[in-house]
Amino acid sequence: MIDAYASATELAAAIQRKEVSSRELTDLYIDRVERYDEQINAVVVRDFERGRQAADAADEALAKGEPLGPLHGVPMTIKEAYDIEGLPTTWGIPEFRDNVALRDADSVQRLKAAGAVFFGKTNVPLNLGDFQSFNDIYGTTNNPWDLSRTPGGSSGGSSAALAAGLTGLEAGSDIGGSIRNPAHFCGIYGHKPTWGIVSDEGHALPGGLAPADIAVVGPMARSAEDLALSMDIVAGAGRTDRRGWQLQLPKPVKSKLSEYRVAIWPTDPRAPVSAETADRVQAMGDLLAKLGATVSDSARPDIDLDESYEIYSSLLWGVMAQGLSEEEKAQNRQLRNELPPDAGVQGDLVRFSVQEHGEWLDYNNRRFHLRQAWETFFGEWDILLCPQMATEAFPHDHSGYIERAITVDNEQQDYFQQLFWAGTITVAHLPSTVFPTGPSRSGLPIGLQAVSAEFNDYVTIDFARLMAQEIGGFVPPPDYP
Repeated sequence: MIDAYASATELAAAIQRKEVSSRELTDLYIDRVERYDEQINAVVVRDFERGRQAADAADEALAKGEPLGPLHGVPMTIKEAYDIEGLPTTWGIPEFRDNVALRDADSVQRLKAAGAVFFGKTNVPLNLGDFQSFNDIYGTTNNPWDLSRTPGGSSGGSSAALAAGLTGLEAGSDIGGSIRNPAHFCGIYGHKPTWGIVSDEGHALPGGLAPADIAVVGPMARSAEDLALSMDIVAGAGRTDRRGWQLQLPKPVKSKLSEYRVAIWPTDPRAPVSAETADRVQAMGDLLAKLGATVSDSARPDIDLDESYEIYSSLLWGVMAQGLSEEEKAQNRQLRNELPPDAGVQGDLVRFSVQEHGEWLDYNNRRFHLRQAWETFFGEWDILLCPQMATEAFPHDHSGYIERAITVDNEQQDYFQQLFWAGTITVAHLPSTVFPTGPSRSGLPIGLQAVSAEFNDYVTIDFARLMAQEIGGFVPPPDYP
């Protein structure tokens, strides 16, 4: 019997060789969801019957010699925020409990056209705005490595389902690390694409059509090879732009880690990470140097990191506050005027959620200067290796946003200070692949970001593939055989 933890690439090959049918695989994953997901709560929208029907159709097509594509018959789930015709899309917001999609999102269309079989959707936090994944509609998703801890957010259901072997492939979305921090917390692979190269049409609530500023959608998987395959399928213009432009991403030209020029960034005083996390970045740098790569622990782009984070925060909270009522905006304007200068990261939520258009234009122009500085940096370096979060997966905390904090080596940090590592990369539109590097001393996964220049998506993914050859890749959690 095929391993439930096999990569999607391996599953597709097994189906093509007729070692297993799509229906058998779909039933395998459905059985695992029914057996294990009561305690994890990852696959919260279940479409099992249509999944089985799609699997049967895939098997019939293969029997006729009509392959559907590179994912022919591979069962998968997807983040609840994506539209699948006939299924709810709520973003965890109770007011949208009855919102049922009328058509498939662009990514769903493309994955189906490549042969994927969808049998469910996975959990998210309220409005996709948390490092945890819980809401009043679907409840709380737990980390398969430790059920008392978060699997990450906002693609936490996606990462938990992959880690526990409940699905063959997944896709998430990311504006503040929402692909990357769940990948890190659950020990899987996640890729945040260059902004704008994967259509997010159909990843929206009713009325949403324009691409969200700095937000992206992208693949999550149990191998780097699956990330590359997914990007082959989903990257390209959306429905609105399809007649006018095409995408041609550069392919990797380096085949050995020894050929790479890698800058490592183990920690930063603006958002200090745990000593163990910083040591893991350093260990990867030491390994790369031993293999013959050019490695620097001091190379940085010529940017003001405080300004970079301010620009990111302004753009992020502008997007997150898009749905505020006029009354809420008025309240925030009053709070903004009362904020002390040292209000901290949490104060940014108020400060930037009432941003005027002229302010946005200024921040947008400053963002372009950041992008130029990063482009110069990546003219000299192939990869930047850095943390994704300050710690491993932390215990569930459902208190109010402002009351929350993260403990990092016995020191308290603002909850949203965690956004530094994701946001510094996001604001400049850079691609980032999070890959597993092995367990912490407590047995929880540690993932790191591999970052490169805009449009070098396949470079970061292939770097992660090469790293797996040296340090190993995905390892299943022990309680879900």
